[in-house]
Amino acid sequence: MADQTVTEAAIAALIEAELAREGPLLPILHALQAAFGHVPEAALPMIAEALNIGRTEVYGALSFYHDFRTEPAGAPVVKICRAEACQARGGRALERAIEAGLAGARVEPVYCLGLCANGPAAMVDGRPMAAATVEKLAAEVAR
Repeated sequence: MADQTVTEAAIAALIEAELAREGPLLPILHALQAAFGHVPEAALPMIAEALNIGRTEVYGALSFYHDFRTEPAGAPVVKICRAEACQARGGRALERAIEAGLAGARVEPVYCLGLCANGPAAMVDGRPMAAATVEKLAAEVAR
């Protein structure tokens, strides 16, 4: 994940690999993010051309979904669920504790991670965590 060098050839190969899919825009964006850790700006016109859509449509999808980044994240990204089920199990308190105690990590709110029965839910650099605690999150960030 996120270890491939950003080149036009690498971008083109990732786009090409997803073109046969129905509705390939989001799979292309996911593939680019997985390969590079972000969606490079140079990919936007290439995607638009490959899909025969406008650059604004590509950018609209990229900016609408919070999981996509246009720059490398740098610091570990910790996502804390803010849905009602996770809030009822201490999600907001967990979020405040993480923001105060995990220097160098970037905390982002999300509204569902699909782990409602085992909240509070969190995700560290794409790895989901049920029944999250400050200690578990700190250990995962340190990993």
